[in-house]
Amino acid sequence: MKEKEVILTREGLEKLEKELEELKTTRRREVAARIKQAIEFGDISENSEYEDAKNEQAFIEGRILTLEQMLRNARVIDDERAGTDEVTLGSTVLLKDLEYGDEVEYTIVGSVEADPGAHKISNESPVGKAILGQRKGSIVEVSVPAGLLKYQILDIR
Repeated sequence: MKEKEVILTREGLEKLEKELEELKTTRRREVAARIKQAIEFGDISENSEYEDAKNEQAFIEGRILTLEQMLRNARVIDDERAGTDEVTLGSTVLLKDLEYGDEVEYTIVGSVEADPGAHKISNESPVGKAILGQRKGSIVEVSVPAGLLKYQILDIR
């Protein structure tokens, strides 16, 4: 079975690499020390500190495996190649909501980096899918659970 490609910006790649390094070094040592200390308390069968530390260790090891897999399958978006002619991964797009007149700016990123609060939307999101490949001035319709949204693409950077 082919593993899913993970699309990242250079910034997103660096962030995942930094998190992986932190987990492998600092966090692993911290949790190992907690486990050792809990074992020293004696009977571990009813030791909640031991259980908590073992659960955290399992979480850390699982996250390490996930990050390693993501990095193995990573494809980095070339931000310099994100053109201004049409919306591509890495593009920053200024949209105008045609119903309310509001303007919103989004950067199109892979699903791993998506953070709507930081105006980074996934290429797999309804809006991301609708605007990919579109040009400045285009009007796009986006089907969302609340109904149909219409946006005009005002600018692409």
